Amino acid sequence: MTDFKGVVPTLAQALNKRGYEALTPVQIAMLDPDLDGADALVSAQTGSGKTVAFGLAIAPTLLRGKDKLGYAVAPAALVIAPTRELALQVKRELEWLYREAAASIASCVGGMDMRTERRALQGGAHIVVGTPGRLRDHIERGSLNLEAIRAVILDEADEMLDLGFRDELEFILGASPDDRRTLMFSATVPRSIANLASRYQRDAVRVAVASEQKQHSDIEYRGLVVQPSDTENAIINVLRFYEAKNAIVFCNTRATVNHMTARFNNRGFSVVALSGELSQNERTHALQAMRDGRARVCIATDVAARGIDLPNLELVIHADLPKNKESLLHRSGRTGRAGRKGVSVLIVPFRARNRTERLLKNANVDANWDSPPSAEQVIKRDNERFLSDPALSDPLNEAEAEFAKDLLALHNPEQIAGALVRMYRAGRSAPEELRPASERDEKPQHNRKGFGDSVWFSISIGFKQKAEARWMLPMLVKHGKLKKHEIGAIKVLPSVTYIEVASGGANRFVEAISPSMKLEKTMTVTKLDGVPQMIAEARAQDSDGKKPYKSRKPKPPHRGKGPKRSFEGKPGGPAAQRKKPKKPKKK
Repeated sequence: MTDFKGVVPTLAQALNKRGYEALTPVQIAMLDPDLDGADALVSAQTGSGKTVAFGLAIAPTLLRGKDKLGYAVAPAALVIAPTRELALQVKRELEWLYREAAASIASCVGGMDMRTERRALQGGAHIVVGTPGRLRDHIERGSLNLEAIRAVILDEADEMLDLGFRDELEFILGASPDDRRTLMFSATVPRSIANLASRYQRDAVRVAVASEQKQHSDIEYRGLVVQPSDTENAIINVLRFYEAKNAIVFCNTRATVNHMTARFNNRGFSVVALSGELSQNERTHALQAMRDGRARVCIATDVAARGIDLPNLELVIHADLPKNKESLLHRSGRTGRAGRKGVSVLIVPFRARNRTERLLKNANVDANWDSPPSAEQVIKRDNERFLSDPALSDPLNEAEAEFAKDLLALHNPEQIAGALVRMYRAGRSAPEELRPASERDEKPQHNRKGFGDSVWFSISIGFKQKAEARWMLPMLVKHGKLKKHEIGAIKVLPSVTYIEVASGGANRFVEAISPSMKLEKTMTVTKLDGVPQMIAEARAQDSDGKKPYKSRKPKPPHRGKGPKRSFEGKPGGPAAQRKKPKKPKKK
């Protein structure tokens, strides 16, 4: 049993029951005697253990020398978090930490029934955890009484300001007692956070914990250099290579999230999406699917993934590169938590390698550079996992042994082993063939406007279904067995997309997608007899860069000082021969 110096005894019992052997740097820093009862402004990265840190820090303020808490007439501590997911995660952490102290913890977050929250508050909550907007609602309705508050904690304070919660924070802090203790935790401390601290804290102690590199020591960073058109294929191979219990793929836009979710679903991955367009209920269901194993891959934007906690997250993939070091560390900090190991993979187009290396250097992170796993490497890794499966070495029970004899009587061992291999591989997506990353990407050999003989096809997807030419081009190259220079115009309309294919590649394209005439299982391809009417009309108008005219008037005769030309452009023509008679001079 570990002796945690400076920790309240009942909380020390909870740490031992939880299996803690040592505290993290931020947890140790918050137990410093100099911080006893003082306000603090703490910079700590996501995943550094700061929830337990502020839980330990406010314990003496709440317990006041007692081992357990009695009935609470009003809450004694308030924790404010930027997102619903983070608030509920903090609530779960504080529940086990304060279980031995008999603390009652209530949550007030958007998307939940306010009547249920009101009953929890009236039932005697010692600690309230909530989001700024919902907490303000409860205060204004009179269901949350702040008169007995002794400590207020702002978790991820920089994110709350980024999300536009300044007014709510100032309202809540202004409604709290002046003699409260205020702890602010923030990954970074910009001027906006410093100003907030100066207004609502008294002689705050500035606490800066260990460097980001130490906090992320359990994360292996890998930079994988790819052809830009192979980004998604590389992600598929990475997912297949690691076969992580939980993985999250970060994208920069909602459109990319929607596209990747659709594609990975088609490839047989159990995947959910997290983006700003989802309702709170949809977000909750998506995260629950990840936690209970119904889904293994989450595709998310940075904003949508703030505050989520997936205990078994082993792999983070940056499909789009992070914009800054804070984003890189925040994304990667989703894995490698509480002593568990994790991998953070950056998919890097070869032209972006130098920029990515600068980003890693600024974040004080060392990465191993390599190529994405090839199809052969993925299959080899599959075979290794198969051979090490306990099912091949565990003793057979009586029923299994009897059935094994029946199998051997009907089939030879080689046939049985082959069937077992096929069954093992049946539910797994086939790995992708990747092109080697090179600084000489394939260039189109034809000008798109002068494409030559071609055949037109229609595809049953348009911009209403998030279709974009930038991701359809590599899809046609891969699944249609086409080369880039064989693909001409790609015209995306509301519900259909027209594509132009060089005559030399049209038959190969049809053979590649026959007999179903589908791309990625859901997109139906139809060969057209000619050029689509709207495209033919547009090309007619744009044939010489100007709108066509029904008739052109001849240019007027030349009036300048140079050689006289007719409108046919011949010197000395009819225009040059027509001279006006001279007027007689007046006498």
